[in-house]
Amino acid sequence: MTRVKICGVRRLEDALLACDLGADAIGFVFWPDSPRFIDPYRARKIVAALPPFVTAVGVFVDQPPDFVSGVAGLVRLGAVQLHGNESLASYARRGHRIIKSVPVRNDVDSLMVASVPDHVTVLLDAHDPIRRGGTGRTIDWTVASAVARTRRVVLSGGLTPENVAEAIERVRPYAVDVSSGVESAPAVKDPDKLRRFFETVANLALVNLEP
Repeated sequence: MTRVKICGVRRLEDALLACDLGADAIGFVFWPDSPRFIDPYRARKIVAALPPFVTAVGVFVDQPPDFVSGVAGLVRLGAVQLHGNESLASYARRGHRIIKSVPVRNDVDSLMVASVPDHVTVLLDAHDPIRRGGTGRTIDWTVASAVARTRRVVLSGGLTPENVAEAIERVRPYAVDVSSGVESAPAVKDPDKLRRFFETVANLALVNLEP
């Protein structure tokens, strides 16, 4: 079954509902320019309440490695997600599990993808140098599929309960990452949208298991 990450969480009730519905990871945005920014101390309280097998992921944009490591230790992150122009080596040396965002325009920068080491997971998202994510814009799934055939990828960008089944069928990603597509407002997750998103992913998995 395709793994699911719910990103841009700022409320405990949203995190717990997502976990109850089957989330594999909960994402917290620590970039101050994001409308989904969360204070690390607030995130720490939410992470402390998560079930033991749910991964907490911190999202950062061009923030110093020392800061990222400090937040990761404070919050007890299981992975860090980098959305800027970071030098991966500076973060990998600190022992973090890393997810690296690669923007998709009409194509994907094959050199950028190739430069991401095999032990780092690639996240494919819409290109937006200002907002850096959570745009609600879908990417070219044909392009994403080509990348997914060569390595493990997380698919992001404009996913919703209405289109996630088609996205998974076309791209075959390791995981999907959704934020704005299950919200009623920035960082406010909509319970009905969350339920429908997870139901769609689960139903697709059942269909694919049929002989």
